[in-house]
Amino acid sequence: MNNDLTAFEKIPVKIFKTSEAGSIYVANEIASLIKLRQKEGKPCVLGLATGSTPTRLYAELVKMHQKDGLSFKNVHTFNLDEYYPMRPEALQSYVRFMREHLFDHVDIPKKNINIPDGTLHKDEIGDFCKNYEEKIDKLGGIDIQVLGIGRTGHIGFNEPGSSERSLTRLVSLDQVTRIDAASDFFGEENVPRKAITMGVGSIMKATKVYMMAWGEGKASVIRKAVEGPVTDQIPSSFLQKHSDCTVVLDDAASSTLTRIKTPWILDSVDWDEILIRKAVVWLSQKIEKPVLKLTNHDYMEHGMGDIITEFGSAYQVNIKVFNFLQHTITGWPGGKPNADDSNRPERAKPFPKRVVIFSPHPDDDVISMGGTFIRLVDQGHEVHVAYQTSGNIAVFDDDAIRFADFVRDFNDQFGLRKTDGAKFYKKVVQSLQKKGPGQIDSEEVLKIKGLIRRGEAKAGGRYVGIPDEQMHFLDMPFYETGAVKKKPLSEEDIQVIIEILEKVKPHQVYAAGDLSDPHGTHRVCLAAIFEALRRLKKKAWVKDCWVWLYRGAWQEWDIDQIEMAVPLSPEELMRKRRAVFKHQSQKDSAMFPGSDKREFWMRAEDRNHATAKAYNALGLAEYEAMEAFVRHKF
Repeated sequence: MNNDLTAFEKIPVKIFKTSEAGSIYVANEIASLIKLRQKEGKPCVLGLATGSTPTRLYAELVKMHQKDGLSFKNVHTFNLDEYYPMRPEALQSYVRFMREHLFDHVDIPKKNINIPDGTLHKDEIGDFCKNYEEKIDKLGGIDIQVLGIGRTGHIGFNEPGSSERSLTRLVSLDQVTRIDAASDFFGEENVPRKAITMGVGSIMKATKVYMMAWGEGKASVIRKAVEGPVTDQIPSSFLQKHSDCTVVLDDAASSTLTRIKTPWILDSVDWDEILIRKAVVWLSQKIEKPVLKLTNHDYMEHGMGDIITEFGSAYQVNIKVFNFLQHTITGWPGGKPNADDSNRPERAKPFPKRVVIFSPHPDDDVISMGGTFIRLVDQGHEVHVAYQTSGNIAVFDDDAIRFADFVRDFNDQFGLRKTDGAKFYKKVVQSLQKKGPGQIDSEEVLKIKGLIRRGEAKAGGRYVGIPDEQMHFLDMPFYETGAVKKKPLSEEDIQVIIEILEKVKPHQVYAAGDLSDPHGTHRVCLAAIFEALRRLKKKAWVKDCWVWLYRGAWQEWDIDQIEMAVPLSPEELMRKRRAVFKHQSQKDSAMFPGSDKREFWMRAEDRNHATAKAYNALGLAEYEAMEAFVRHKF
């Protein structure tokens, strides 16, 4: 990497294609230090983080122990934080998290494990925190500190406003942090308001720090931490002062760094079609000019003069990019029959096509691409929807009781074994009354909640116009834990996807490429699809199958990335809204809304409006709304 391209980065950054590759890199660094300390006869002291970010790191360390014989007997660990109050056996406990992901699978002595105690009396916390710091110091300090980064820029639970010199202490959690944690606790009201955390000063004393971040959702705060000013409003920015800190990112998390987003303003670059398109769209949006109105002066003034040197004039560049953008727009997402498809995003033949829309949750199909779904059906394609998970944890208890009550009354009204209905209702109600916040539902309740989501998906599919036999409920095993935490992707999951693909033999596959999904389900579902297609790639039908990725309620593709844009009229947008409304359990207030308080249909419509507005601002035709897709070439 040219040093000029990292000029804005005040902390060294390593970028990997995937989070898996980044996790393996950090795992190798930790393993090397453990082995070095073993040779020296010294302890290796690790500072550890929790959350979704380091899970693959811990999986790699476990793998190294089990397959390569890496021993942890000389390792001492200190976890960053713990909710307060928190019982160690609770589902959301970081004690439980660390045991499940690392400690129960390696040979680390229990006496070497240190995690803040969420069961302490408040009067005991001060002494505990002081002793925690002293224990680290007696071991010579932390050799490697592993960090994630929160959406507020926090490290550990050091929220905005934390002092650079802060040490282990009891803190109040920021509202944004509590909202982000709400899914783990099945509701924001169940999230503890306090936590015990190592301080910024504690972290800064570590010899080496690795701060990891994955996904587009972390891109914005990473740029602030790495390129912005040092400020207590972004506590992770204090790491700019650390003598040996490395930020480890995947491609998605690095997307807003200057060297990735706008490298041409730093140094000369090797222009290719993708980079030119990205630069021209950026320039057009920055100076608020349509693409065809950009001038030589505009290019020169914004560090893009070498494009003009290469192509001769702004007009030549403008028309090239404008034509590409124009050719992404199509009202025929399945291909237009008997038409010249040389400048269309999809093939004219075969027509009609067999289509599989993969929906990670039972409503992602209509939320994310409902307008396109309707178009495909209306235009005569054989459209199948594969609902990858049951979505059963995202239903409120009140809805489960309501449906159990329906069963009781139904049996009563029709004289169908009345006593069974009454017993079932009583069992469901008692189960929910006994359940504590965040605890797993009983098997009966999970089945009811899964059937609620399934019924809503069927209603949506029928409204769009596909028969019941073209709706497939896969119930992928990785999801069926009853908890927010899911199992790893398994061979059984992949076989479920292979089976539906082999059954339909589609010409088109639509899948959720929305990797900003904060719960990780979309990532696992997409990985299963990619692996299934990889295994099937020698099949004749796969060679004629195109894969289109959509995004959902969390984030949209950048305009320069979009390869197919499907315009929606006001009437089509209303039809999409009605399809989304069929998912009544997710209407008004969803179980896991994330940090965005808008309903899912509102998010989707606002995003579709914004995409159409962005196309119009670039000088393209004006539409009411647009759904966007990127083709995945495998």
